[in-house]
Amino acid sequence: MNIRERQELTEHEILSPYASFSDGSRGRDKAEEPCDIRTIYQRDRDRIIHCKAFRRLKHKTQVFLAPEGDHYRTRLTHTLEVAQIARTIARALRLNEDLTEAIALGHDLGHTPFGHAGERVLNSICPLGFAHYRQSVRVVEFLEKDGKGLNLTWEVRDGILNHRTAGNPSTLEGKVVRLSDKIAYINHDIDDGIRAGIITEDDIPKEYTDLLGTSTKERLNTLINDIVINSNNRDDIYMSDRIGGAMKELREHMFTHLYLNPAAKSEEEKADKLITELYRYYIANIDKLPDNYKMFITEYNQAKEQVVCDYIAGMSDQYSIMKFQEIFVPKAWKK
Repeated sequence: MNIRERQELTEHEILSPYASFSDGSRGRDKAEEPCDIRTIYQRDRDRIIHCKAFRRLKHKTQVFLAPEGDHYRTRLTHTLEVAQIARTIARALRLNEDLTEAIALGHDLGHTPFGHAGERVLNSICPLGFAHYRQSVRVVEFLEKDGKGLNLTWEVRDGILNHRTAGNPSTLEGKVVRLSDKIAYINHDIDDGIRAGIITEDDIPKEYTDLLGTSTKERLNTLINDIVINSNNRDDIYMSDRIGGAMKELREHMFTHLYLNPAAKSEEEKADKLITELYRYYIANIDKLPDNYKMFITEYNQAKEQVVCDYIAGMSDQYSIMKFQEIFVPKAWKK
């Protein structure tokens, strides 16, 4: 018996009967020889961490566009925070931590530059539409490794696709990530909003702080504990009506007072214009795409609108600004 097989056996001894066991995975689209050391979900986690799309997350907006300050969240730090919250819950409930972590680390791989502002623009101008959760799956199934993808398990891809609010993951691990994503961005976006001077802790209505806590630490503790207490030894992931309702209402409050705050979103109009012009330029000049993206059109018969979205969605904030300047801003010249 090798190390992987011993780990698979141990899972059956210590995990909840409602957990997703590594040796019970529905597998990959392309069959592979199993690793002697790592379980199937451990390999998925490693593939995500080592892929190019994951590294680009460090230069993508979470809430604030190109913030000046080292301590504001980026899409990468958000992803890591989601993974940590989700692993805490999964461990407490004796679920599969490796599957949970893989889903969490991959859930935002398809996000655009400039956060949800970029997503809205691409969805409005591309006739095929655009949604970051579908793009995240496209990244791991196709775009990485020049059309080969990462060949992840069905369970990880299902969790990535269904992490959105309206999603319905097929595993408890996916359901944990879906809630952890909201817990992370609500609380950490409050923290960034306070750091930016847009809101203060006192601006959060008392009806929420009385239930959830008066600091990020307290709120995280309340929300995580509520999920663990209400989901323990059950075949679904639950929050109490009282705490879950307060979190939902706090999220709605945040949309009004932070996400749509003019001070936080004052640069979004510029980002909209930038992404729109880049999209129109590359649609009209497909030959200007990088060779590997042109290959998606010529060799994989992908629609040019989709491939242009793929290229722009993969850009970091700064790279998209650089490309815009390169294409549209006149340069000084010398004779």
